Amino acid sequence: MITGLSHVSIAVPSLEAAAKRLNEVYGLEVGAAKVNEAQGVRLAYVELSNARIELMEPSRPDSPVAKFLEKHPAGGIHHFCLNVDDVPSTAAGIVSKGAKVLGDGSPQRNVHGERIAFVHPKDFLGALVELEEKRDT
Repeated sequence: MITGLSHVSIAVPSLEAAAKRLNEVYGLEVGAAKVNEAQGVRLAYVELSNARIELMEPSRPDSPVAKFLEKHPAGGIHHFCLNVDDVPSTAAGIVSKGAKVLGDGSPQRNVHGERIAFVHPKDFLGALVELEEKRDT
């Protein structure tokens, strides 16, 4: 079941340049970068009271974010992420209704260790959607 909005993810050619711009223009603080080797990205977050802004920079040329930046060299919104209570059951539920989960359908892990999956854009009004299961803290 979908429980809320986690973040909006923006693909950028440079994390450092993006962080500088967000700080100088909007006064936003961008956290330390983390690497997700499996997805081929460096990530950094702006923590807001009700959601996060995720900045993604490719860490290798074959990553999905690198391919996105080939089409959108200046960067742009890549996806948005919804919190769900259980990734496998939520994914199975939407697949049973005709939507496509990318990859082999099994959950991946994000840099925080949480289970995630992506829904094909054609099945969510043209937007790539990440499903993210929050760990109990």
